Amino acid sequence: MGVIKGKRIIYLYRILKDAATDDATAVAFTTENSKSKSRDSDTVTTKDGTIRVPGEVETEISTTALFASENDAMIDKLEKALDDGDKVEIWEVNLDKPGTSDNASKFAAKYFQGYVTSFEFSSNSEDHAEASLDFGIEGKGVDGYATVTDEQQELAAYVFKDTPKTGA
Repeated sequence: MGVIKGKRIIYLYRILKDAATDDATAVAFTTENSKSKSRDSDTVTTKDGTIRVPGEVETEISTTALFASENDAMIDKLEKALDDGDKVEIWEVNLDKPGTSDNASKFAAKYFQGYVTSFEFSSNSEDHAEASLDFGIEGKGVDGYATVTDEQQELAAYVFKDTPKTGA
């Protein structure tokens, strides 16, 4: 079993209220995605000593992408979802795990719903402008298989290229 390259794990997003009209889409020029889980616990003193009582698991997903243009539709939608409190659907897809039989045209995925909890746009004189988003997830997510179009798969292969001509 080989190591999975980070660019082969993609995240697709859709505003839940747009599910009837919009396909999920990736954020172009993503430089990093992360998913973290945590569980707080309380201590309770008993006559036999201290015990821990675990709380619920909390999941957060983060993404950072180069800001391709002011008109990047998905970034705009996600920022608006933060402003409006709209729920977002997120698929974490592993392009190195194609489905079989009934899911032969799909890829292993985990489906989440949650809210955009922070949006940051940064631009400094030395680096490319970036948009960073955090998502607070409800529940634990559900395993399944997701359809990923050729266009969505191509986003996973994007590598930033500079403007000067590249050769002969």
